[in-house]
Amino acid sequence: MNIYFAADHNGYYLKDQLIDYLKKFKEFNVIDDGNLVFDKNDDFPNYAFKTIHKILNDKNAKGIFICGSGQGMAIAANRFKNIRASLCWNKEEAIDSRNDDDSNVLCFSSKQTSFNQAKDILTVWLNTEFAKAPRFIRRINELDQFGS
Repeated sequence: MNIYFAADHNGYYLKDQLIDYLKKFKEFNVIDDGNLVFDKNDDFPNYAFKTIHKILNDKNAKGIFICGSGQGMAIAANRFKNIRASLCWNKEEAIDSRNDDDSNVLCFSSKQTSFNQAKDILTVWLNTEFAKAPRFIRRINELDQFGS
């Protein structure tokens, strides 16, 4: 499975730590989609939008997006049909976002989430399958019906 990472300057260091962590697992092809250098003047939408297009063209791909609050990346990602980005603060939210909503982009707040917290949340998120309950599928289809 391809896992694309995108982060602005606020998420730069957490992104690098999570990439190093995931590279230990052979089932993941980890792609650092930027920022590749620390630039305190960069803007999160540039990385979110560039990476979303890669995820949309790779059916089984997942994304990990990081900015200062996590909110900006989630807002940017959720502008696209077939993207379900979730900002998760704990493992329970990560489970629900995958089980119920088939989240394909996980967002983190670098200001509020330590590496150890992010690592635990990411691990649970990647290991939780979508339940495919009819009510969950119906809701996702409703979201996609109105997405752009």
